[in-house]
Amino acid sequence: MNEYENIEGIMAKAVKLADIAEQVGVSTVTVSKALSGQKGVSEEMREKIKNLAEELGYRSPSETKRQSAEKQYNIGVLIQEVYLDKYDSFYLMMYQEVNKRAVARGCFTLLESIPRDSVLENQMPLLVQEKKVDGIIILGDMTKSYMEHIEAEAGVPIVCMDFYNDTVGLDTVISNSFYGTYALTNYLFRMGHRKIAYVGTIGMTNSITDRYLGYAKSMLEHGVSNPKDYVIDDRDRNTGRMDLEKYYQLPTDMPTAFVCNCDLAASYLIRKLESEGYRVPEDVSVVGFDNYLFPGLCDIGITTYEVDIAEMARRVIHKIVKKIANENYTAGVFIVDGHVVFKDSVARI
Repeated sequence: MNEYENIEGIMAKAVKLADIAEQVGVSTVTVSKALSGQKGVSEEMREKIKNLAEELGYRSPSETKRQSAEKQYNIGVLIQEVYLDKYDSFYLMMYQEVNKRAVARGCFTLLESIPRDSVLENQMPLLVQEKKVDGIIILGDMTKSYMEHIEAEAGVPIVCMDFYNDTVGLDTVISNSFYGTYALTNYLFRMGHRKIAYVGTIGMTNSITDRYLGYAKSMLEHGVSNPKDYVIDDRDRNTGRMDLEKYYQLPTDMPTAFVCNCDLAASYLIRKLESEGYRVPEDVSVVGFDNYLFPGLCDIGITTYEVDIAEMARRVIHKIVKKIANENYTAGVFIVDGHVVFKDSVARI
């Protein structure tokens, strides 16, 4: 049995200190000290034990007792089908983190993917029609009309994740898209680049637009004005799907660097560049966003901005549970910061 299968087996039952101890190769006393903050455990070992305990879903006896006294809720999670494409599994990873946080709180999640046609035609999700849930998390962009329709028909609290629409006025948790690309573009300037293009279909999603604005702020502050073809579409405006053949059109005056709205777009761009005879990063530098890419899509480590998915999920579950229970909470948009991760796709010029 490999390590993954062993962990899966443990997660299927209540996790005990002995399970963690066996995985790490220490005594249950060491695990207990690490999790309770006692002395006698190195910081490196304490961190390793805490990370594994969280991964396995371990709950201390006091937590279990507290959670048994808390009311359990069914939380619906709605996501557009287009965000669950073969290689676009970033939102699936987001959902897994949301589900983990919900379970830790003693709640259950029900995921429903919404076809693009249903969104455009304002067809209500089954979770809403059949009144299956106590609250709803909307993961990723939806149209304004569809959001208003859900809000009017759902009859339960709603929180958005990685998406906002101020005209709807819903509570939401988002990553700091604006600052992320601002920081990445500033980094490219420090590396000597000035001819910097942006890859992303502006207006397609909140994230793509915010990331463009972060890029644009950096360009403005450095006194650089590039040609119009330095803003490059990466996906279809109707379907939301990326298309390497139709989009990713390289400018006539070739940039020395590209800021991409996500790591998946960056991997597509790198394929395009390589097909045209360019080397990354020797000839052209590329940065992405998310710090997540489906394994095998790119041989180059892409410098990127890591989204703190765990913190976003924690905040979302906190908000939706508070709203369902009709308790006080901080309303509005909550922005979760991430950080730049330096890899191999940028060269100094």
